[in-house]
Amino acid sequence: MSGVANNNGFYQQVTDDLKTRKLFALQVDPDKHTPASLEQVARSAECNRVDFILAGGSLVFKPIEETITILRQHTRIPLILFPGNILQISPLADGILLLCLISGRNPEYLIGNHVIAAPLLRQSGLEIIPTSYILIENGRSTSVEYISNTRPIPADKVDLAIATAMAGEMLGHRMIYLEAGSGAMTPVSTRLISEVRKNINIPLIVGGGINTPDKIENLYRAGADVIVVGTAVEDEPSMLDTLCDAAARYTT
Repeated sequence: MSGVANNNGFYQQVTDDLKTRKLFALQVDPDKHTPASLEQVARSAECNRVDFILAGGSLVFKPIEETITILRQHTRIPLILFPGNILQISPLADGILLLCLISGRNPEYLIGNHVIAAPLLRQSGLEIIPTSYILIENGRSTSVEYISNTRPIPADKVDLAIATAMAGEMLGHRMIYLEAGSGAMTPVSTRLISEVRKNINIPLIVGGGINTPDKIENLYRAGADVIVVGTAVEDEPSMLDTLCDAAARYTT
């Protein structure tokens, strides 16, 4: 997927690409970058043929527009909002994953914030991709768990994760995002990914704790359609080359 989302839209491009290959995405948290590091990561993402960039985080102090503007200056890769709250909305992006935290029971993250954001989203012109966001326990508390005031699904409750993902698809969501959390000790287990993949028919995104080529290969083989990395690249920018190479070597 090269360049800004085509006339068919970002989601259509994703589904078309997934017919022949897996996808690789980079999450950019504005608070973890300077203008210089944003330029560096954008150029590196462009060179490494990252499929799309997710911009956002659990708690963002810097205006999201600044991050999008700098990224846009240095890459034509689709820029998709990955909002932790309604302040992280900008018409400068190509689209937005409209996240519904269906693993939790906090009404603000199930529908409350969405109602507040709806008029702004309608006016923004952004392509909106309703996405089931499912937090999976990874061994330690994460920012999204604390901010959202929700509990993750226990890693060994595979049946619960399956049923939750199925419900998201039945509600009309267009993607399922299994998240171990930023900087997770371990990624979502391959068994859980495999079982969820068997029971849904929409794209499956997996993020959190992915920081080695072996993990990328294992998660793809388990059934992840899209892998998202973030913290590993924040900690060591050159890691993006290594992880992208691993993703490129994997064939469906």
